[in-house]
Amino acid sequence: MKIIGLDVGSKTIGVAVSDPLGLTAQGLTTIKWDEQNITSADEELKKIIAEQSIGKAVIGLPKHMNGTIGERGEASEKYAEHVEAIHRISAVLWDERLSTAAAERVLLEADMSRKKRKKVIDKMAAVMILQSYLDRKP
Repeated sequence: MKIIGLDVGSKTIGVAVSDPLGLTAQGLTTIKWDEQNITSADEELKKIIAEQSIGKAVIGLPKHMNGTIGERGEASEKYAEHVEAIHRISAVLWDERLSTAAAERVLLEADMSRKKRKKVIDKMAAVMILQSYLDRKP
Protein backbone atom coordinates (compact mmCIF):
# COMPACT_ATOMS: atom_id res chain seq x y z
CA MET A 1 0.00 0.00 0.00
CA LYS A 2 1.37 3.39 -0.96
CA ILE A 3 0.92 6.52 1.14
CA ILE A 4 0.29 9.99 -0.24
CA GLY A 5 1.73 13.08 1.41
CA LEU A 6 -0.08 16.40 1.04
CA ASP A 7 1.16 19.91 1.80
CA VAL A 8 -2.10 21.85 1.73
CA GLY A 9 -1.85 25.57 1.05
CA SER A 10 -4.51 28.13 0.20
CA LYS A 11 -3.81 27.97 -3.58
CA THR A 12 -1.84 24.76 -4.12
CA ILE A 13 -1.47 21.26 -2.72
CA GLY A 14 1.97 19.70 -2.90
CA VAL A 15 1.77 15.95 -3.54
CA ALA A 16 4.30 13.21 -2.74
CA VAL A 17 3.90 9.43 -2.74
CA SER A 18 5.74 6.64 -0.98
CA ASP A 19 7.22 3.57 -2.57
CA PRO A 20 5.12 0.38 -2.05
CA LEU A 21 7.17 -0.59 1.04
CA GLY A 22 6.67 2.80 2.68
CA LEU A 23 10.37 3.57 2.95
CA THR A 24 10.90 6.59 0.70
CA ALA A 25 8.89 9.60 -0.46
CA GLN A 26 9.02 11.01 -3.98
CA GLY A 27 7.58 14.30 -5.15
CA LEU A 28 4.77 13.83 -7.66
CA THR A 29 3.02 17.08 -8.53
CA THR A 30 1.45 20.29 -7.34
CA ILE A 31 -2.31 20.64 -7.65
CA LYS A 32 -3.76 24.12 -8.11
CA TRP A 33 -6.95 24.55 -6.11
CA ASP A 34 -9.28 27.08 -4.54
CA GLU A 35 -9.41 26.69 -0.77
CA GLN A 36 -12.83 28.36 -0.74
CA ASN A 37 -14.13 25.41 -2.80
CA ILE A 38 -12.90 22.36 -0.87
CA THR A 39 -13.91 20.04 -3.72
CA SER A 40 -11.79 21.85 -6.34
CA ALA A 41 -8.89 19.35 -6.13
CA ASP A 42 -11.05 16.23 -5.80
CA GLU A 43 -10.90 15.04 -9.43
CA GLU A 44 -7.14 15.32 -9.73
CA LEU A 45 -6.57 13.77 -6.30
CA LYS A 46 -9.01 10.94 -7.06
CA LYS A 47 -7.05 10.13 -10.22
CA ILE A 48 -3.73 10.08 -8.34
CA ILE A 49 -5.15 7.88 -5.55
CA ALA A 50 -6.43 5.35 -8.10
CA GLU A 51 -3.32 5.36 -10.33
CA GLN A 52 -0.90 5.05 -7.40
CA SER A 53 -2.99 2.56 -5.34
CA ILE A 54 -2.98 4.87 -2.33
CA GLY A 55 -4.27 3.50 0.98
CA LYS A 56 -3.49 6.38 3.36
CA ALA A 57 -2.92 10.13 3.30
CA VAL A 58 -0.46 12.05 5.47
CA ILE A 59 -1.47 15.69 5.58
CA GLY A 60 0.83 18.37 6.90
CA LEU A 61 -0.47 20.07 10.03
CA PRO A 62 1.04 23.53 10.38
CA LYS A 63 1.51 24.42 14.03
CA HIS A 64 2.90 27.51 15.66
CA MET A 65 6.36 27.05 17.16
CA ASN A 66 4.73 26.81 20.63
CA GLY A 67 2.67 23.82 19.43
CA THR A 68 -0.69 25.54 19.14
CA ILE A 69 -2.86 25.21 16.03
CA GLY A 70 -3.90 28.34 14.19
CA GLU A 71 -6.05 29.11 11.17
CA ARG A 72 -3.84 27.19 8.68
CA GLY A 73 -3.83 24.16 10.98
CA GLU A 74 -7.61 24.24 11.26
CA ALA A 75 -7.83 24.35 7.45
CA SER A 76 -5.62 21.24 7.26
CA GLU A 77 -7.79 19.45 9.83
CA LYS A 78 -10.88 20.26 7.77
CA TYR A 79 -9.19 19.03 4.58
CA ALA A 80 -8.13 15.77 6.28
CA GLU A 81 -11.78 15.11 7.20
CA HIS A 82 -12.77 15.88 3.61
CA VAL A 83 -10.16 13.45 2.20
CA GLU A 84 -11.40 10.65 4.45
CA ALA A 85 -15.05 11.26 3.55
CA ILE A 86 -14.63 11.75 -0.21
CA HIS A 87 -11.69 9.49 -1.08
CA ARG A 88 -12.38 6.80 1.50
CA ILE A 89 -8.81 6.50 2.75
CA SER A 90 -7.54 7.17 6.26
CA ALA A 91 -5.86 10.52 6.82
CA VAL A 92 -3.15 11.24 9.39
CA LEU A 93 -2.25 14.80 10.36
CA TRP A 94 1.52 15.23 10.69
CA ASP A 95 3.38 18.13 12.29
CA GLU A 96 4.90 20.04 9.41
CA ARG A 97 6.68 22.79 11.33
CA LEU A 98 9.62 24.04 9.28
CA SER A 99 9.00 21.65 6.35
CA THR A 100 8.67 24.49 3.85
CA ALA A 101 11.77 26.16 5.28
CA ALA A 102 13.68 22.87 5.01
CA ALA A 103 12.48 22.39 1.43
CA GLU A 104 13.59 25.93 0.59
CA ARG A 105 17.02 25.24 2.08
CA VAL A 106 17.45 22.06 0.01
CA LEU A 107 16.46 23.88 -3.17
CA LEU A 108 18.80 26.79 -2.38
CA GLU A 109 21.65 24.34 -1.80
CA ALA A 110 20.86 22.85 -5.20
CA ASP A 111 21.37 26.39 -6.58
CA MET A 112 17.84 26.47 -8.03
CA SER A 113 16.59 29.82 -9.27
CA ARG A 114 13.80 31.60 -7.41
CA LYS A 115 11.41 31.06 -10.35
CA LYS A 116 12.06 27.29 -10.41
CA ARG A 117 11.89 27.04 -6.60
CA LYS A 118 8.44 28.61 -6.62
CA LYS A 119 7.21 25.87 -8.96
CA VAL A 120 8.44 22.95 -6.84
CA ILE A 121 8.48 24.19 -3.24
CA ASP A 122 5.05 22.75 -2.32
CA LYS A 123 5.88 19.36 -3.85
CA MET A 124 9.20 19.34 -1.99
CA ALA A 125 7.46 20.26 1.29
CA ALA A 126 5.07 17.32 0.72
CA VAL A 127 8.12 15.05 0.32
CA MET A 128 9.55 16.36 3.61
CA ILE A 129 6.23 15.79 5.43
CA LEU A 130 5.78 12.28 4.05
CA GLN A 131 9.42 11.25 4.58
CA SER A 132 9.27 12.50 8.18
CA TYR A 133 6.17 10.35 8.73
CA LEU A 134 7.75 7.30 7.05
CA ASP A 135 10.92 7.64 9.16
CA ARG A 136 8.94 7.72 12.41
CA LYS A 137 6.01 5.41 11.79
CA PRO A 138 5.87 2.21 13.89
